[in-house]
Amino acid sequence: MRLLLLVSVVVAFMQAGFAVAEDWAARTKKHTIELADFSFDTGETLPSITMSVYTLGEPRRDDDGKINNAVMLLHGTGGSGMSLMNPLFGDELFGPGQPLDISKMYLISPDNLGHGDSSKPSDGMGTSFPKYDYDDMVRAQYRMLTEGLGVEGLEMIIGTSMGCMHSFVWGPTYPGFVKRMVPLACNAIEIAGRNRMFRQMVIDGFQDDPAWNDGNYENPSDLKMGQRIYAYALAMAGGNPYAMQASAPTREAAIQSLHAVVDRFGARGVDPIDTIYQFDASRTYNPAPHLDKIKVPVLWINSADDFINPPGLGDPEGLAKRMPQGRFVLIPASEETRGHGTHTAARFYKKDLIDFLKKHPF
Repeated sequence: MRLLLLVSVVVAFMQAGFAVAEDWAARTKKHTIELADFSFDTGETLPSITMSVYTLGEPRRDDDGKINNAVMLLHGTGGSGMSLMNPLFGDELFGPGQPLDISKMYLISPDNLGHGDSSKPSDGMGTSFPKYDYDDMVRAQYRMLTEGLGVEGLEMIIGTSMGCMHSFVWGPTYPGFVKRMVPLACNAIEIAGRNRMFRQMVIDGFQDDPAWNDGNYENPSDLKMGQRIYAYALAMAGGNPYAMQASAPTREAAIQSLHAVVDRFGARGVDPIDTIYQFDASRTYNPAPHLDKIKVPVLWINSADDFINPPGLGDPEGLAKRMPQGRFVLIPASEETRGHGTHTAARFYKKDLIDFLKKHPF
């Protein structure tokens, strides 16, 4: 999620002593792909939707001319295809000899449906835009790959947060298309309980704002109450309680820290309609009954300080065992981890990924 990622990137960069980092974003190539006659699970259709996607590295082809080195990166709720093109993630994974060495791999990172520069409600349709869900978003990814980039199979998906959940949709929906999956920071059960409550806080915060006007507001910044509730909810849900206690050990420091984060974020804010759609898209997600259909190797990693996906909820260890080649890893909480945003800091799980790829090499 955008605020969680921003906070974790800034803090970790400071802790690293402002080390020189690679500008992975500047090295990407942007592609704009139009998908005609797009159907949604609601039964609605649009004459076309646009998918924006960023790539690093070059496609390599086998003797039959098929691309055989593609890896897709999937961002979280409210993010974009550029979300993982940052030093915390890329400096650990993209360089020479690293797990996703871009001299060998073709990395594909889309702006998912409803996000970034891909088709979304705020482009003009507002609340008339079809209410997409995760199945629609995965279908758009599939068509983007096959029709737009000519990719007929993926070596791996690495998905963070919402992208983690998309991984669990991909497996049963397109069996055999993806050879390996690395879902980071999510659960594989229905979005209910505190998770749905947290999402509904954000949705209600915007829809109950006096400036909402049934979605016919003039400027996103006019919804001051909604923007503040959104920022408060994400600041709390994304934080590491151990690090927050260490950095704000008194009542006064805690209040100042919260207000500083929210004020910095609130200077820009988010589009309310887009955000409502993004948070509600998980409403039909429930891969648990279908996990046994995921036959490929899976390395599923969560962190113990994740407010959104707390340890043990839904029995992820048991769910992982339902996948024939599934393995679940829980990163211990510490003052170093970044709460839900730990998924962005690849140093916490780089060794697990290396070991996974040694066992299941490209």
